[in-house]
Amino acid sequence: MVDRVETVVNGGKGGDGMVSFRREKFVPLGGPDGGDGGRGGNVVIIGDLRLSTLGWFWGKRMFRAEGGGRGARNRRHGKRGQDLELLVPVGTLIFRKERDGSELPIADISTQGQAVVVARGGCGGFGNAHFTTATQQAPRFAQRGEAGEEVALILDLKLIAEVGIIGYPSVGKSTLLASASAARPKVADYPFTTQEPVLGVVEVGYRSFVMAEIPGLIEGAHRGLGLGHDFLRHIERTRVLIHLLDGCSQVPAADMRGVNEELALFKADLARKPQLLVVNKIDLPQVRDRMAEIAGELESPDTPLFFVSAATGEGVSRLMAAVAGTLAAGVEGTGVDESPQQVFRPQPKFDTVAVYQEGDIFTVSAPKLERIVSMTDLTDSQARRYLRRQLSRLGVTRALKKAGVKAGDRVRFGEVEMEWE
Repeated sequence: MVDRVETVVNGGKGGDGMVSFRREKFVPLGGPDGGDGGRGGNVVIIGDLRLSTLGWFWGKRMFRAEGGGRGARNRRHGKRGQDLELLVPVGTLIFRKERDGSELPIADISTQGQAVVVARGGCGGFGNAHFTTATQQAPRFAQRGEAGEEVALILDLKLIAEVGIIGYPSVGKSTLLASASAARPKVADYPFTTQEPVLGVVEVGYRSFVMAEIPGLIEGAHRGLGLGHDFLRHIERTRVLIHLLDGCSQVPAADMRGVNEELALFKADLARKPQLLVVNKIDLPQVRDRMAEIAGELESPDTPLFFVSAATGEGVSRLMAAVAGTLAAGVEGTGVDESPQQVFRPQPKFDTVAVYQEGDIFTVSAPKLERIVSMTDLTDSQARRYLRRQLSRLGVTRALKKAGVKAGDRVRFGEVEMEWE
């Protein structure tokens, strides 16, 4: 099962502004009339209950939204780029991967149709009509469109189910889920029949809840052996666990301890989740004859014990009623971080200008300015003069002179490098 992927998303580039002049005879208010470029499309992630895996993202390393259209004559704006909508299963956690390798939480897709913008499109560039002033009545330059936001994402799927069925392989988890709900998981007489979690809706009277069959595990699953983390990660959000044991096992108590040890080694909180202990296969004579013996080994005041036959349905209704009662009693949640907490990083109202010299290059740090420079056509002399006025107004010229910059030196603004005039 594909339940964790890394990918890169890119908002659409903003459209370039238009350089245009209106010159019709006898038409008043002529002059520059170039329109602004359209904004680039956003990348939006949307939750969809029809999906159960992130396999659609596998092998796709880049998703890019549509760019904005170029501005047109008569001050007409360019077309806005279309948003790119990416569908993910409900239960997907979204993280932003920082350059240092850390993961910054963005959102938890927990409901059908929930939409989150993960990469914004760039702004459209201004057309030449935008730069008309009393002293510059015929500007012959326009802005370039801004590049869209590029974000490295980690999508981490953890299924949302109130109840999880856990246990070693071949204990009858698939059969129990099929007996209690309308789900039809694969059922066969060999280990690891289920390769990924399967969900089913169980109805008990007027109440219903979502139950998940979790793939079986083996010793060392907390280190990723067997189905490893495919088993363990998906029970983090469940509220109650049905711990299913094979009645044919010679040592069911040891099997129970083995599963709980794997839970505790993966995350200590998982082993403290409320459990209902269930012994399966009582339809077999050898198991029915040992019921009293097994009960003596497993009975505990803290963990309710049930005997069922998932194949015939015996005892399943009583078990599901007990599960519904446990949920209705208001059992506390997982005890595990269920959803990422979004981190807000307030930015200063005004950008401060800082100049650093790295060898022969002067580097200017001012995020707002980097955007202005990247949208400027440095091959156009009028555009360069307009940029110089912007640099002076924002205090950059003064800061550079204080740092010792001279004509002909190289100055870097973000990813743009230019010769100082």
